[in-house]
This record gives sequence, structure tokens and C-alpha cells, in this order.
Amino acid sequence: MTFSRFLRACGNSKCILKGKTVHSQMIASGFIPDVYTNNHLISMYVKYEILDDARRVLEQMPERNLISWTLLVSGYANMGLGKDALECFRSLLADGFSPNHFTYVAVLSACAGIGAARTGKEIHGRIYRFEQDLNSFVRNSLVTVYAKCGLIGSAQIVFDGIPCPDLVSWSSILSGYYQFGEYKEALRLFLQLRRAGVKGNEFTSASVLGACADLADLIVGKQVHCHVIKCGVRLDRFVATGIVNLYAKCGELGDAQRIFLELDEPGLASWTALVGGYTQQGEGRKAIDLFRMLHLSALKPNNHVFSSVLAACANSFAIKEGKQLHSLILKSGFKLVSFIGNAIIDLYAKCGLLEESSKVFYEMMERDVVSWNALFAGHVQHGHFGEAIELLHQMLHEGMQPSIYTYSSILNLCGDLPATEWGKQTHCSIIKPGFDTDVVVGSALVDMYAKCGRLSDARKVFNNLNIKNLVSWNTMIIGYAQHGIGKEALEMFDDMQRGGAKPNDITFLGVLTACVHVGLVKDGQRYFNSMIRDHCITPGIDHFACMVNLFARVGQVRRAYEFILSMPVVPDKVVWRCLLAGCVTHKNVDIGRCAAECILKIDPEDVSAYVMLSTIYADAEMWDQMAEVRKVMKEKGLKKDPACSWIEVKNWVHSFIAGDAAHSHRDIIHETLNGLTVQILDAGYVPNTFLLHDGE
Repeated sequence: MTFSRFLRACGNSKCILKGKTVHSQMIASGFIPDVYTNNHLISMYVKYEILDDARRVLEQMPERNLISWTLLVSGYANMGLGKDALECFRSLLADGFSPNHFTYVAVLSACAGIGAARTGKEIHGRIYRFEQDLNSFVRNSLVTVYAKCGLIGSAQIVFDGIPCPDLVSWSSILSGYYQFGEYKEALRLFLQLRRAGVKGNEFTSASVLGACADLADLIVGKQVHCHVIKCGVRLDRFVATGIVNLYAKCGELGDAQRIFLELDEPGLASWTALVGGYTQQGEGRKAIDLFRMLHLSALKPNNHVFSSVLAACANSFAIKEGKQLHSLILKSGFKLVSFIGNAIIDLYAKCGLLEESSKVFYEMMERDVVSWNALFAGHVQHGHFGEAIELLHQMLHEGMQPSIYTYSSILNLCGDLPATEWGKQTHCSIIKPGFDTDVVVGSALVDMYAKCGRLSDARKVFNNLNIKNLVSWNTMIIGYAQHGIGKEALEMFDDMQRGGAKPNDITFLGVLTACVHVGLVKDGQRYFNSMIRDHCITPGIDHFACMVNLFARVGQVRRAYEFILSMPVVPDKVVWRCLLAGCVTHKNVDIGRCAAECILKIDPEDVSAYVMLSTIYADAEMWDQMAEVRKVMKEKGLKKDPACSWIEVKNWVHSFIAGDAAHSHRDIIHETLNGLTVQILDAGYVPNTFLLHDGE
């Protein structure tokens, strides 16, 4: 047997020791290999994925041919070493060889792997100039390189030029549209594929399932699932993951889990899809439990599944599990790169551990705009407005360009302060890059103007939105409701339903709040019943609190009390406080005392319960009972938190706290307040001297 046949046999057997033994015998025997034998050596090392040795053999060859270079280019491309493949291709051209179809397929694969669009175009130009007839492999490679580089228009042109596209051609263009985010176009192409009589495979099925999942189109997704089963498409890990991902993203978690459990050996991608589905659908605890099962299996979690389960911990405020995950990530050797690091920052920020969040942020070697957004949003969420503004200045100073989510957080900050002028300036900054048409930023703009009391401006932004999602509608409804404009809030709710948007629990919270402010008891009852009966929404504690508030505000205190007793959930102190506030307004001592006692059972240190109960006794001239309440407060050292308010003047926010003498203009402020006090007393106002003072 010749050395060439030995080398070919060794390459096919994948036994590296035998192959190197044959090579060493060639050298020891003084055998001078010809180009044919050397090519077998290169092929053997390429199959072993020992590309340094393959390159060394090529460089030592006294004579090389096109096959020698093509083998090495293919080896680099298959190993994902695109830059080395392109450098090798340039050397091939410099050596005076003209590439063949195999060479072009290999080098185009390398371009697709590293996203080298410009080089891919240059190679396409060379093919156009020098090649008369292209086979299907080269055409499919051109479609793939353009699709993977995001040049989907060019990919479509090449695809349209293929006389009879085969399954690989269809798979390449369909996958390109899916990866580029053109999900509807991917579905359209899949229909064309079926009409052309081409039988799909696992690659086309995985792409179209992914498109259905991202469109949340469960109906078409189920049809594709049936197609996969009927056509006998191989249920590889990509298709299995696509099916699990489809049902999970469409909220059908039961079906997703059933399909997952039917898999013989679910791959890591399937685990990740199901964990991500539970996270996205608000089932954080189930996502964490599923991750525990994954951790006990033989599979090792990757950065994608870590990010999903960290998001689950953040959304369910599971800080203990989140810290354990952080520790596991570090022990597993994962570096805090942006992908995982951002998820950890978001976890700590949402759970209020801003020091830990900042520590992770500054420990990251590379930070992107998502890192800044997570930390900035956390400070805004927890009312650390000064630190949030400082972070924003630092972000801009480092040259980081704000994204739509940055602007959304800035607008939340302006709305929470509120700071109308800052909000207007931010609005101008949003218009310049064209972000104002984005539904996320648009909804944040509506929310900001609504919180600042500029409801006409909020309505203008809302009307100009090209796409109105549920958040946009809810923001507008709640904005009207919170400012007591109940009629407009209810009209907006009717418009929302006519527009085909499906209300959720937050929508009904806004509607019920509107009824509370206007005193629409019958309408409030009707909406509450409709929420349960027509929309199958289980009322939360906030909905029950709204109903109690609705009855209590109009003087139906007894009815509000009976409603609490009939609730299927245990009332919290917010529910009892709504009842107690109604008792204060309508001077109901007995029910007021009961409500206060219930609050204090839940939270014995609740100052507001003591204050309101004392007010009820004072209004009823029950001085002994009022004195007893004040005595208990004094013994427990309870004091009402001083009131705080703020106002924006010339882009500067001034805060005021009762009893605070630290403001730089305190003398002028007190002088003005004294003048106002004299005026209201002259107008006939009689203060209630029986109420507790703010400091008591």
C-alpha cells in the first residue's frame, strides 16, 4: 500500500496517532512526497482539525496546486477561522492559481461566518467576471453570505437568479429573512416553497417556527408543527427547540412543557427556550425551578440560559437565588461580559441592591449601552434621582449614545420628579434621531406628560403614535384617571376596545380608578364584574382596594366593609386604609376603629392608622380615646413622616420638607407662607385644631 493510500485511510479512521506515525515514517525513510501525497497529508490534518500542521505541510511543499490551497481554505472555514481562511485565499491568488467552485464555496462560507460583507462582494465580483457557469453550490453560498451579512436584498437578487432553486437555496434565503427579523417575509417564502413542491427539511422548519414564535402567531405556528409531523421532518435539536420556543413565547406554557418532556434527550437550547418562556410570561419561580433541574442534569448552562434565569430572579425579586446564580457563574469560569454582566446588574438594580449593582457595573471589562440602561433604570425605579442624573452625565461624557430604552428611563425620571421642562428637552432629543415613532419611547412620553399633568400634550403624543400597544392605552387611561378626569378615561377605554386591543389587569385598574375619582359606583361595579366574567381576569388586591375606595368615598362605608368580608383573598393594609379613609371623611367611628385595628394587626408601627383613628375620635369629640391613641404613639416613639413636595423652576427642582430650614431661600418662603396664612384666615377659613400635628 502506498503512503497516499495509508494517509487517506488514516484520515478516514480519525486516528490521529496512526496518521502521525505514517507521516513520521515518511520523513524517517527519506521519502520525498509528490504533490498528490502532500495533499493527502494536508487533508488528513484538516480532518484532525490540526490546522497548524496542515499549514506547515503546505508551506514546505516544493510544488503546490489548487487542491492544496482549497483544502486549507476549507479547513479554516469549517473551523470558524474566517480571517485565516481569507488570508489563505489571498495567498492562493498571489500564487497564481484561479479558484474553482470548491474554493469559492469555502471562502464564501468563511465570509458568511465572520460577516465579511465587503470581501464577499469582492469575491462575487470576481466570480461574475471570470466564471461562465455557476453550479448550485456557489449560488447557494452567495445567498448565504449576503443573508448572514444582513444584505437581504442582495441575497434575494441572487436567489431570484437561480433557475431551479433547490432545498438548500430555499433554506438559505428563508433563514436569512428570519435572522434579519423579516418574519412575515420568511413565512411568505415558506408558502412559496410549499407551492413550488419543495419538501422542507429541519432547517426550513426551524426558521419558520422561529418566525412564528417571534410574531407570536400561534395559529400559523401550529400549522407548521403539523407540517413537521406529517412530512416526517427529522426532529433534531433545532426543530425541537423551535417547537418548544413557539409555544413558550405564545404563552402556551403547558404545551411547551409537554413537548419538552416528550423529547428523549432535550438539548441545552430546548432547556433555554422553556426557561426563557417561563420568564417572559411572568412565571419566574417556575423558571428558577426548571433551572434547578437543568443544573442537576449532565448539561452545563451557557450564558443564554444564565441570562434568562437571572431575568426570572429579577422579575420575581428572588434575590437569594439571584446571588446563588451570581456565585455559580463566577465558579463556572464565566467572565462578566456584557451579556451575563448586564443581567446581573439588572437583577440587583430591580431588587434595590444598588451598591451591588454598581459594583458589578464597574467590575465589567466592557460595558455597553444596556449596562448603563440597567443601572440608570434601577436608580430611577428606587427614587435615587440624584445618582441617576449623575450616571446619565457620566454615560454621555464617556461617549455612549443613548438608546430608546435610555430615553424611556429619562422620561420616567422626569415624570416621577415631575420635571416638565426636562421632559420637553428630552422629547426634542428623541425627535432628532427619529425615536419618537417607537412605541416604547412613545408610551414613555405619554406617561411623562400625564404624570406632569400635561394631559393635552400626552394626548397629542398618543394620537401621533403609528402603533399603539397595550402599554400606550393603559398609560393614557391611567393618566386621565389619576388626574380625576374619569369621563375621558372611560371614553379612552371604549376606544381601546373598538380598536381591537385586549385589556389586561392594569387597564381595569385604571378604569376602576377613574370610577373612584368621579364617584361612578354602578359603572365601577359593572366594569369589575366584566373584568371577571367577560375577560377572565382574576382580580388582584389592587382591584379590590379600588372597589373598597369606590364605596367608601361616596359614603357607603358599611357596604365597603361587607365587600371586604366577602373578598376571596386576605385583605392587606391598603384595603383597610381605603376603608379607614372613608370612615374619616364620613365620620363612622365603629367601622373606622375596626379598620384601624386590622391595619395595626398587620403592621403595629403604621403611623397613618393612628393618625386617622385619632382624627375620627377628634371629629366625634371622643377626647379620652383620642388622648389614648396619642399616648400609645408617644410610648412607641411613632411620628408621622414629614411631608415633602417639590417644584421645578427654571430647570431646577426645589424640594420642600415640613419643618426644614435648610433651603437657601427659606426667609422669603416663610414670609410668603405667613402672608398666605393671613389671607386664608381673613377669608374665613377655620383650622381643625384637633388634628395631630405633622411631627406627632
